[in-house]
Amino acid sequence: MRAVLVLSTLALTISAHAANDGPPRERLSLSASASAEVTRDVLGIAFSTTREGADAAGVQTALKQALDAALAEARKVAKPGQVDVQTGSFSLYPRHDPKTGKLSGWQGSAELLVEGRDAATIAQLTSRINTLTIARVGYSLSREAREKAEGDITAQAISRYRAKAADYARQFGYGSYVVGEVSINSDEAGPRPVMGIMRMKAEAGDMALPTEAGKATVTVNVSGSVQLTK
Repeated sequence: MRAVLVLSTLALTISAHAANDGPPRERLSLSASASAEVTRDVLGIAFSTTREGADAAGVQTALKQALDAALAEARKVAKPGQVDVQTGSFSLYPRHDPKTGKLSGWQGSAELLVEGRDAATIAQLTSRINTLTIARVGYSLSREAREKAEGDITAQAISRYRAKAADYARQFGYGSYVVGEVSINSDEAGPRPVMGIMRMKAEAGDMALPTEAGKATVTVNVSGSVQLTK
């Protein structure tokens, strides 16, 4: 997610001011940024299964039964924002004999997606769903956590931008500066802890899936130009 703000009104004010006062003053382009590390707070797990057989209807029924059973378990703990449940991809396609090219059967797959802030409940759910296996596990940063981090560091980035402008103006022999057009944007970086395809069953009883959230680096960048003034 990227948030971009362009202070175009400032640019228009400066252009008009420059036109009234004569030749344009020296323009300086610069940028500044501020960052913060934030713990990823949303755990997401994708469960999936595959089935195959000679009959398309039979394969589809087997997939539906496996998905329905997994959904029944997931819905028991579902809670908006804490444990969100939704079905993922559901596919069915024919298989052909590589030698003859004739239809030899059918294969399909089904997927269930569970994510939310209640990592303990979601991790525990992995031991209760036994008709699907774990395909992917990963953490992400919620919109609320990202926006809070952006709010905390935007002021820092702007302050650094203004400090740079004042310092550069002084080094170039100018007394001050006027802010021109400015862009403010944010970004998230850092590796996302992801576990690849796994084949886990419920033999471990109530043992929850071990997970570690890790951190994301949220950065706010300020870039633009200033007019140097005597």
